[in-house]
Amino acid sequence: MQAIHISSAGAMPELEPLRADVRAFFHGTRAHSSATDRAKNWLAGSRSLARELGRRGWIGLSWPKAYGGQERGNHERYVVWEESLAAGAHICSCMPMDRQTGPLLLEYASDRVKRELLPRMARGEISICVGMSEPDAGSDLASVRSAARRTEDGWLLDGRKVWTSMAHEADYMIGLFRSGSGSSRQEGLSQFVIDMRSPGIAVRPIPHMQGESHFNECTFDDVKLPADALIGREGEGWKQVNRELAYERSGPERFLSSFELLRQMVGAADASNPQHAAELGHLVAELAALREMSLGISAMLARGESPALAAAIVKDRGTSFEQKVTEAAHQLFDIDLSDPHSELAAAAAFTTQAAPQFSIRGGAREILRGIIAKGVGL
Repeated sequence: MQAIHISSAGAMPELEPLRADVRAFFHGTRAHSSATDRAKNWLAGSRSLARELGRRGWIGLSWPKAYGGQERGNHERYVVWEESLAAGAHICSCMPMDRQTGPLLLEYASDRVKRELLPRMARGEISICVGMSEPDAGSDLASVRSAARRTEDGWLLDGRKVWTSMAHEADYMIGLFRSGSGSSRQEGLSQFVIDMRSPGIAVRPIPHMQGESHFNECTFDDVKLPADALIGREGEGWKQVNRELAYERSGPERFLSSFELLRQMVGAADASNPQHAAELGHLVAELAALREMSLGISAMLARGESPALAAAIVKDRGTSFEQKVTEAAHQLFDIDLSDPHSELAAAAAFTTQAAPQFSIRGGAREILRGIIAKGVGL
């Protein structure tokens, strides 16, 4: 069977020169990487890669030029990250900023914060993590208890965040805190931009099964912030964070985390084996359908529409698909995970260990299905 490639179906022909440029760049930089390395794609970060993508103008493509962007279309930024993911590039140091942090700051942050951070983000010079989940809240963000208290000259933060991706190398955090004294659930929540070098912040990496530390626990102990660290209006954090999560849940990273394993499966398949043909055919068809759905959300964003419900559907179906790929790999192939010469085994070993987290990060499956049920009136 032939290796699979991202096709141009569903995209506009005028985007193909950009796609060719991005694909050629990653062909040169990732050609000799290992299957394990490629399988990590956006689960890993590279500050040097972020700076190179920034130098090429591929971060913040759709942002205003005044803030370091190029004022190009949302489909163009989609192409950049789709090709990055397909190449197995380590983009966690920059892609989340382009995906959600930049749009959030553009819409709600103070002018000082926008002018100070956005151009540096677009150049790949800084990395920003997102502090939402907490030890006793998980995906139920309405249960957030970390507190922000007003002071004479700003804010004081106390509390803990957990499962914060790449916080150990981040320069800033966008954090969700409870600013309303005595408030509960969706009321009284606010978002803040936090300098991670501030006194009182401790970051503890959380090792996962692969022996690395992508996630972190962050503790805040009387952390002082300036008054304009508040993003948007006080008490409107629930509305803002749900808009941010719609950005987070809708992109191609929600169905391409297992792409390297699927690529290896197609390459190792026996064309004369009807089970291989049928099962892999179903997986590739499902991948194509998810891509079309995700491109539809990209079009919604380009029109200024809210994709919250559609994004929840893509995220739920996408992560189910990603986990299905690992199951199919072990059903279809006799994989010796200890074989040092098998790229299929290497991709399967990493992805199998990573797959359980796919349906948790960005919103647990149960939370997403609650959003979907409410959205369709069930």
